[in-house]
Amino acid sequence: MFVHKAAVVGGGTMGGQIAQAIAASDTPVVIKDVDQKFVDHAIEEVKNVTSGQLGGLVKKEKLTQEQADARLAEVMGLVTGTTSYDEFGDVDFVIEAVPEKMAIKQAVFAELDAVTPGHAILSSNTSGLSISEMAEATIRPDKVVGFHFFYPASVMPLVEVVIGDETTTETVQSASNFAQAIGKQPITCGEVPGFVVNRILNSAVSEIWRAQEEQSLSIAKIDEGVGAANVAPMGPFILADMLGLDTVFHVAENLNDAYGDSFYVHQGMKKLVSEGKLGAKTGGEGLYKDGQPNIGGDGEADAEDLADLFTAKALIEACLLLEEGVASVRDIDVGMMAGAGLDPRRGLFPPFWKADIEGVDKALEKIEALHEKHGDRFAPPVTLKRLVAQKRFGIAAGQGIYPWARPDEAEQTEQVKLQTRGPVAIAWLSNPPMNAIAPQVIEDLGTVWEKVKANPEIGAMIIASSMPIVYSAGADIKKFTQMDTEGGAALINNGHELLRDFGKDRVVTIAAVNSLAFGGGCELAMACDFRIAAESAVFGQPEIKLGIIPGFGGTQRLPRLVGGNQALEMNLVGDPISSLEALEYGLVTRVVPDQELFDTAMNWGVRLAGQAPIAVEQIKKVSFAGGDADAGIDAEKQGFATAFLSEDAKEGIGAFLGKRTPKWCGK
Repeated sequence: MFVHKAAVVGGGTMGGQIAQAIAASDTPVVIKDVDQKFVDHAIEEVKNVTSGQLGGLVKKEKLTQEQADARLAEVMGLVTGTTSYDEFGDVDFVIEAVPEKMAIKQAVFAELDAVTPGHAILSSNTSGLSISEMAEATIRPDKVVGFHFFYPASVMPLVEVVIGDETTTETVQSASNFAQAIGKQPITCGEVPGFVVNRILNSAVSEIWRAQEEQSLSIAKIDEGVGAANVAPMGPFILADMLGLDTVFHVAENLNDAYGDSFYVHQGMKKLVSEGKLGAKTGGEGLYKDGQPNIGGDGEADAEDLADLFTAKALIEACLLLEEGVASVRDIDVGMMAGAGLDPRRGLFPPFWKADIEGVDKALEKIEALHEKHGDRFAPPVTLKRLVAQKRFGIAAGQGIYPWARPDEAEQTEQVKLQTRGPVAIAWLSNPPMNAIAPQVIEDLGTVWEKVKANPEIGAMIIASSMPIVYSAGADIKKFTQMDTEGGAALINNGHELLRDFGKDRVVTIAAVNSLAFGGGCELAMACDFRIAAESAVFGQPEIKLGIIPGFGGTQRLPRLVGGNQALEMNLVGDPISSLEALEYGLVTRVVPDQELFDTAMNWGVRLAGQAPIAVEQIKKVSFAGGDADAGIDAEKQGFATAFLSEDAKEGIGAFLGKRTPKWCGK
């Protein structure tokens, strides 16, 4: 489902900022509210946000003032306002942003169900209410989804796409694609109170709130110490004032109702909210007043202890979300990066990534100590116990929650690292931050492949990503355009020969796709014999959006895997598909939980590396030979003769008759 026109119901500041993000992507959007003054307010918010963004570009000299004015006019020309549903007859996607009351939301959804086309997706910007309950007010519950922005929506990149009981895979993927189209980072999750980011963040920060009130600590000292400890982008009390105490308190109270004492409600904050002192949104007075603490005591805060409480509780809650099946490893970490500001480029890491860096075993030890001290709020998660029992301690061990590259000690290429584990080689893509398929990557992958082929002990090669949250986001267009014609043609030819060789040689190739595989990354995966995908994996051929076509086999291998019609759709539309859709289409071989991807790929690698090399090579060569059945049969006959007359065949037949395990020699 494609979005050519969208609508926002609710003319508050949040609704206006959501509409601005949509209009800025050149998608027409209508804002609806029952009161014209709120419609006008939302449209003014669109104008103010757009003007501010364009003003920043003018200051950076990327735009002239004349260009900025023209762009502002373009964006505002895409926004209309209404107090009725007259303009909803042709919308494709609606975002409800009305007050957080289920009765109000259900009434809105019933109205939307009656005035929008049957194909339209109806979504809610709720921060925690049940999507399934809202869907009950419609006759299209399969097309109802959560679409949760974070404040301020014009700045925060995250959208949580929340799956209701009857939400279809197609609806979820369409919503995710729309989020990307308006410049946001989507994650998907189940409908539990707090979803992903608010649940983790509130669970962690509530321990600091609890410590502050129980020990009468200075909130200024806490903010200073926690900020310096590098566990969050800013102190928890400053952040609450910025977001608005009423919003923060409302979420905290809801989570306390849902989960109990594990989510502490700050009583000082509760009092300020009752007095209407909400922080920045009410002129500045909240937890702070004129830069000075407005509540709390003067006790010295032990920043290290508070940081440990925050980090441990965030990791516990992340594990619970994973164990409950609410969200995947990647979506949890990406959610905390995009929604809570835990940016690895600034030394701030999301829960799972941080645990792997510091050591899963050490994280578990800290949690066990806190469990002994504070009780069941810090009960050690099964996920961590399992990893420690397997000695998967994180980066230092080569595997933790994520797999981590541990290249061989031999000389390595720059952007692809070779690691051998018995009969299996791992080619780690190492071109940060997005593993773009650059000329150097192709050259290095070719060098690694030749080393692998030259080693008779290796029977399988896994192509994996050394980046926890991306496989390969596609070709490095800038690098390719900088090459001269002769060099570019040679590189394209060499790249094609390399990918063709993956399908012909005795070494079985397996793509372990952990996340985004777009363009050249998708084509690299398709060139492998098998594709094992994590639940979080996403595949796409977006070249059409750049006015070009796939250049590394995407028009040829894709139809062989998924069929002509589906391949044509993927190549002409350019939108990504989820791992589950890819499995349904036949693009991938298996889909597994994120944390099981590397294990599964290795399991396959060991099995396939143990097959007869001559037979493997012949099966690969003849499987796609010829353009028709007769040519294919002729190739099979030749391949059968080659394999049957080999030393491996004699060994295999002899072993079968002798009831023993064969020992292949590759001859």
